[in-house]
Amino acid sequence: MEFRPCIDIHNGKVKQIVGGSLKDEGDQAAENFVAGQDAAFFAKLYQKHGLLGGHIILLNPVGSPYYEATKEQALQALKAYPGGMQAGGGIHAGNALEFLRAGASHVIVTSYVFRDGEIHYGNLEKLKGVAGKERLVLDLSCRKKEGAYYIVTDRWQKFTRQKLDEALLERLSGYADEFLVHAVDVEGKAKGIEAEVAGILGNWGKIPITYAGGIGCFADLEELRRQGKGRLDFTIGSALDLFGGDMGFGEVLRFS
Repeated sequence: MEFRPCIDIHNGKVKQIVGGSLKDEGDQAAENFVAGQDAAFFAKLYQKHGLLGGHIILLNPVGSPYYEATKEQALQALKAYPGGMQAGGGIHAGNALEFLRAGASHVIVTSYVFRDGEIHYGNLEKLKGVAGKERLVLDLSCRKKEGAYYIVTDRWQKFTRQKLDEALLERLSGYADEFLVHAVDVEGKAKGIEAEVAGILGNWGKIPITYAGGIGCFADLEELRRQGKGRLDFTIGSALDLFGGDMGFGEVLRFS
């Protein structure tokens, strides 16, 4: 169970947002924290502490007037820590290599694979052909609807018809080196994890999985360890002191 750091970039700035609040229209989001430092600053900090496998997420769509500024921040962070972090947000077969060549260890993909509510295996095969299974992370971020958790896409705004369950994890594991899962309903709230999501992931646990969402204190990390059977890595956003929260960065490193 290891700490995986994050750099979330929205409107050209490093931010922590409430996950369910993100809207493409007007590039809006409820903000928990806006950093004064750029993305490269955080990448260098993570490099200094030898942290691997964190993720850089571009939270603006390609059509946004802020996309190029957000992308530039991401590319600068990758340059600052080559091979140390993963990159996601609008990744597809046509641009995956750009991010890998810029220094990403992996590319993270959701919407290109999950489209119109279904899994597009043709796109998944294209990505696998471009990036290779060993450099591909599938983002299986989810929200609850009608008693089950469903994969959500387009910056967590659209539900697919794909349930997050062990059968899905098994099916997709042949295409990816890792999974990244944000429990979107609690993302950015720092008020406790989605225990059910952690349980689904931990019960399967055959490849590396990073859980994100709701961690607000060290008791939440202990709960994640229990529910995830010690098999899940984790990321902390709004609750981390780097982003205005109460959980000390140094203490988190010692925990993991």
